[in-house]
Amino acid sequence: MPDMDLVIAGGTVVTGHGRSRVNVAVSDGRIAYVGPDRPSGREIVDAAGLLVFPGGVDTHVHLMDPGSTDREDFPTGTAAAAASGVTTIIEHSHGQPVVGVDDLMAKREYLHDRSNVDYGLAAHAWPGRAAAVPELAAAGVAFFKVFTCTTHGVPGHDAAALKEHLTQTALVDAVSLMHCEDESLTGAAEKLLREAGRLDGGLLPEWRNRDAEVVAAAVAALLVRRTGATATIAHVSHPEVAEYVAQERSRGARLAAESCPQYFLLREQEVIEQGALRKFTPPARARTDDDETQMWQLLRRGTLTHMSTDHAPSTLEQKRAGDVWNVHFGLPGLDSTMALLLDAASRGHLSYEDVARVYAESPARTYGLSPRKGRVAPGADADLVLVDPERERTLRNQDVLSKAGWTPFDGRRVRGQVVRTYLRGVLIAEEGKPVGARGGRFLPGRSAART
Repeated sequence: MPDMDLVIAGGTVVTGHGRSRVNVAVSDGRIAYVGPDRPSGREIVDAAGLLVFPGGVDTHVHLMDPGSTDREDFPTGTAAAAASGVTTIIEHSHGQPVVGVDDLMAKREYLHDRSNVDYGLAAHAWPGRAAAVPELAAAGVAFFKVFTCTTHGVPGHDAAALKEHLTQTALVDAVSLMHCEDESLTGAAEKLLREAGRLDGGLLPEWRNRDAEVVAAAVAALLVRRTGATATIAHVSHPEVAEYVAQERSRGARLAAESCPQYFLLREQEVIEQGALRKFTPPARARTDDDETQMWQLLRRGTLTHMSTDHAPSTLEQKRAGDVWNVHFGLPGLDSTMALLLDAASRGHLSYEDVARVYAESPARTYGLSPRKGRVAPGADADLVLVDPERERTLRNQDVLSKAGWTPFDGRRVRGQVVRTYLRGVLIAEEGKPVGARGGRFLPGRSAART
């Protein structure tokens, strides 16, 4: 075997199927060997005592770039991703949505040399513009973001518009990521709450209520099956939504279900005290530790197929700049999600194999990024994350690299620390800090690869 560019020696490789103490060799940015032999290499990294994961694949990220770069941009957001062990993202910003091929090409050009990690780009589905789906899919969008309620200035789809969109995506095997809240129910709730003069944080779970999410998710899941489309229900917030997804999946729907740490670890009642710092939608639903445990069980069983951040940051100043009706939706998450998943494994809610599956393998497969992404296997990109499973730390606002500068998990003690992150065999972060030049590349979506 010729000399390798990089050898990760003596670590425990973790995949969705198991773990083994083997060596990983890298050549020309790809994994060339995984096994017991130790090839010679120009750089040898001693990984004894460390876990070797595939780089995280976070498929629901908003970096506001171009657009609201005072909230986040690609250089800063992807620095946070790299430092936390994420090597691939799929991004879409609402401020300047991609709704046509010209938008996609302009964004690709703008983002040249702005990313620390590899990235795909999503388009926004627009009611009445379903005819644009085939050309956008061919041009390389990773998925279509679909809202069932008008949010962030993006118009919502009613059932008829959603069916039209999904029918078009089925023709070209494109994927949709569907934000599910029924607009008639959120609208009726908003009217009553505003008439009552409510300004307290507790209005949020009444406005963006459980019924609205369940109704929209049930309709969307049914239409995915009946159109033969492929889709993901975004940020599933509680078990009842997951049940409807599982029912349609059992009937043949090609349907994934994404969730995020905030739906496991934050509590519904926190919004009463925290107000806009807990303004995201759907909002937190968990009320008890038992609710949290149910969500971990759904993730471990595969009913919830993968995790993402739904990273949508605002600074503390922006979150405090108005009442709860007017400030931005969203939370920062790229700095913390890998850490929270590793900690969940240390606490027994997940296995380390689950972490590899739900934050690398499954999202990569769902969006057509596999086999190059999400795996520690010969032929895959050498996106590797070295983790010390025993190291403990406290998540703190002052350590956040995102422009947000804060985390809703400030003060939380976690076990499991990313110590090195490699992108295609190149070190891009070490001990929580990004290193080296920005070398992230654009990744075309799965439909583009077939045209």
